[in-house]
Amino acid sequence: MVPESTCKILKDTFQDAVIATVLDRSHPYALVKAEGWPEIALFLRDDPRMGFNLLRSISSLDMLADDKLAAIYDMMSVPFAGAGTGLITTTSEFAVRIEVGRNDPHIPSVASVWATADWHEREAFDMMGIVFDGHPDLRRILCCEDWEGYPLRKDYVFPLEYHGIPGTTEYELNSPIR
Repeated sequence: MVPESTCKILKDTFQDAVIATVLDRSHPYALVKAEGWPEIALFLRDDPRMGFNLLRSISSLDMLADDKLAAIYDMMSVPFAGAGTGLITTTSEFAVRIEVGRNDPHIPSVASVWATADWHEREAFDMMGIVFDGHPDLRRILCCEDWEGYPLRKDYVFPLEYHGIPGTTEYELNSPIR
C-alpha cells in the first residue's frame, strides 16, 4: 500500500488523532497525537488493509528550537507465504511520528503491539529521555543506571568524568569542547 492510501485510511478512521500527513518528503509519515497512538498502532498491525506486522525501528529526534522531542516509528508490511502459496515478496513501508514536549515527554508504549518496540523504546528513553508509559521494563539500556542526562539531546553537556574515568582521551586536556 502506498503512503497516500495509508494516510487517507488513518485520517478517515481516527480523524482528530491524526494531526497531519506529510507526503511530500522522501520519508512520508503521519503525525499522530500521543494519546491516540496505541489504538492506531493496533489498527496499523491488525487491519487487513494495513498489515504492518513489523516495526523496523524507532528513531528519536530532538527539536530543540520547538521545545519538542519526537519518536518516529518505521513499520513494514511483510507478507509471508501460507502453506503451498509460494514466496511473496511485496512489502509496504510507512512511518508514524509522535511529537511531545521536551520537559515532560510521555508516549504510550507499543511494546505489546510489536515486541521489537521493547528495546527501541528503552533506547529512546535512555538516549533522549522519552518516557514510554506502560512499558514492561523501562530502564536504561546503553548507559549505566546512574548516568545523568540524555546523551543525544542537543543541549546535553558531556561530563568531564564519570566515577573517576575521564570524559576525554586527549592528553592533558582539562577543558574539552563540549
